[in-house]
Amino acid sequence: MARTRPEDTSKEVSSLVPARLDRLPWTRFHWSVVVGLGVAWILDGLEIQIVASAGFAKDLHMSAVEVGAAGSVYLVGQVVGALFFGWLSDRIGRRRMFILTLLIYLIGSGIAGFSPNMWFLFAFRFVAGLGIGGEYAAINSAIDELIPSHYRGRVDIAINGTYWGGAALGAAANLFLLNPALVSENWGWRIGFFIGPVLGLVIIYLRRHIPESPRWLMSHGREDEAEKTVDDIEERVRHEGGDLTEVDESKAITVKSHGRVGFVAMMKVLFVKYPKRTFTGAVMMVTQSFLYNAIFFTYSLVLQNFYQVPVGSTALYFFPFAIGNLAGPLLLGHLFDTWGRRKMIFLTYALAGAVLAVSAFLFSAGVLNATTQTIFWCVSFFFASAGASSAYLTVSETFPLELRSRAISYFFSLGQLAGALGPVVYGALIGDGKDRGPLTGGYLLGAGIMIFGGIVALIFGTNAERQSLEDVAEPLSTVGAGSSQP
Repeated sequence: MARTRPEDTSKEVSSLVPARLDRLPWTRFHWSVVVGLGVAWILDGLEIQIVASAGFAKDLHMSAVEVGAAGSVYLVGQVVGALFFGWLSDRIGRRRMFILTLLIYLIGSGIAGFSPNMWFLFAFRFVAGLGIGGEYAAINSAIDELIPSHYRGRVDIAINGTYWGGAALGAAANLFLLNPALVSENWGWRIGFFIGPVLGLVIIYLRRHIPESPRWLMSHGREDEAEKTVDDIEERVRHEGGDLTEVDESKAITVKSHGRVGFVAMMKVLFVKYPKRTFTGAVMMVTQSFLYNAIFFTYSLVLQNFYQVPVGSTALYFFPFAIGNLAGPLLLGHLFDTWGRRKMIFLTYALAGAVLAVSAFLFSAGVLNATTQTIFWCVSFFFASAGASSAYLTVSETFPLELRSRAISYFFSLGQLAGALGPVVYGALIGDGKDRGPLTGGYLLGAGIMIFGGIVALIFGTNAERQSLEDVAEPLSTVGAGSSQP
């Protein structure tokens, strides 16, 4: 990779880079961005499912607690990776990060498949987590900065929702790989760890052709490179049959490289300039993460303890659950661009909570069985999945470009920490399955938390639909930035 060029911190330039990117029609170039960058969430879903299946437990002589620790190590790696590579993405660029973080994941997951013992597995699960955590920060930034404003919402939400496609892929693979009649017990779980790296090798090739974010270049004193990159993108769009309209000169913004944004300066942006956005993003990330982890990591226990579903059959109930989660973002995503962010966030969060609340009362009354319980989960998380994806969209588009990746990493880490409480709390509420009261209360708590998150977004959220990122949050590099009220 070429060295980062020094930033010109004195020159002011008038730039049409954002306006030129936002007026582009949808072409194969944008599909290449979606496919090349969006795989991160598929890989994460795949990893979670492979680990949750615990096919390695017998071979590596691991207890239930140690199996749980393998998942925790991966999540800790994600938090560390998001924070470090989010900072690095804002400092040296998006493109380097979405190549580097994928390589780190490939190494971590691939080598984990050769683990001779538990501690070796832990070490490389942590490395794989580092890569995926870095992907969340760098990739969300790159996607939002490359996708035209008219499509940004649906694309971001759909990509985040593909996590469940990866989880379904992992579950399907486990049905074969963990069947000792088909694959040796010593090799089945190891092959599972190789699925992600094989996919990743293909994606690395695609990512080599995705450019650096012109917006990032523009804000770092590299306007000439930014213009050249947009020229290349426009030429590609024309070659693919896209019709380019003229750009109104009045949409130009005057920028001057802002330099590095320190921690104190970033805290001022988050808590002084944009306190409502910070509050909204934090509430959205915490509420969705708590609910998701609470239900997802304990659904098997509920099926076993309350509906007497055999352990080996619980995976079959996962597939409709995953399909509902995948369908929500894909089918509802365009409404976030057309009907509006705040309305759709409130609607998805509130409906998810309402359906969960209804299922709680029916569960308490004992009128549900394993199938109808799963149906209620599917409907609730059809809406919750779109809402959860919009949480990532919200924190990635409502803060200035110069600290976008770090903002994502902070909110992502906060959500992960809050989400870690969910399985512990709900596991205790499930108990031995003899008393439905505690879990009913837990479901009502989860429903109330989601509805609260939706109300906060409706009141304090930002109408960012179909707006340029620079209109939603003025870059710190804009000359005169900070003079206008957000």
